[in-house]
Amino acid sequence: MGRAPVAPCVGEGMVVRRVVMRSRDVVFFKGVIEASDGLAAVFAEGGGDLLVAAPAERGAELDAVLGELCAELGALQVPPAQAVL
Repeated sequence: MGRAPVAPCVGEGMVVRRVVMRSRDVVFFKGVIEASDGLAAVFAEGGGDLLVAAPAERGAELDAVLGELCAELGALQVPPAQAVL
């Protein structure tokens, strides 16, 4: 039986960003994000479709890191209005 994605546990006081990238880049991406002094948690929706959650007070830092990583990996940041949980 295959694994089914589950909704991430993201609550009040968190910001969520959606990023879409090649599946082969996910492990590298998660490693960088999760090694960034507890900046954020990464949830896989399936393949390279990811949700990244961080405390609201670190939202600007998250956006800066995501901007750099997405540019390096050729990934796409989905605008917030389209990043529905």
